[in-house]
Amino acid sequence: MVDKFDYIIIDCPPSLGMLTLNALVAADSVVIPMQAEYFALEGLSALLDTIDKVKQSFNPQLHLEGILFCMYDPRTNLAGQVRGEVKEHMGNLVFDTAIPRNVRLSESPSHGKPVLLYDFRCAGCKSYLALADEFVQRAPIASAS
Repeated sequence: MVDKFDYIIIDCPPSLGMLTLNALVAADSVVIPMQAEYFALEGLSALLDTIDKVKQSFNPQLHLEGILFCMYDPRTNLAGQVRGEVKEHMGNLVFDTAIPRNVRLSESPSHGKPVLLYDFRCAGCKSYLALADEFVQRAPIASAS
């Protein structure tokens, strides 16, 4: 079944419960979405420890694909500081693309549509499309290499 797809994305809840742990065991790589806030730095540290434990015990091929800043507001000093700190420690693992705070992103689920169908011109949708391009550039399809 896996051979039929180039990428399979498993969207997990924002906790380290059984669903997330099972997804880490099944996955080849992980993209960590993160808000640019200081408490998120503590959560990032805990998640990286969990990924290492899963890698050691259950899934040696698991690797960190990247860290994605979400609900990002570049106008705040805090966002820039947190992103800079993560970039300093994680380097190129931080995606250049960041998903901004965007009303249209928040509205689309209440209308039962993905943002691409709800408002493909909004900044949030454009950012997700840019992320898809960046992701594909970073992680070429295994069969192509």
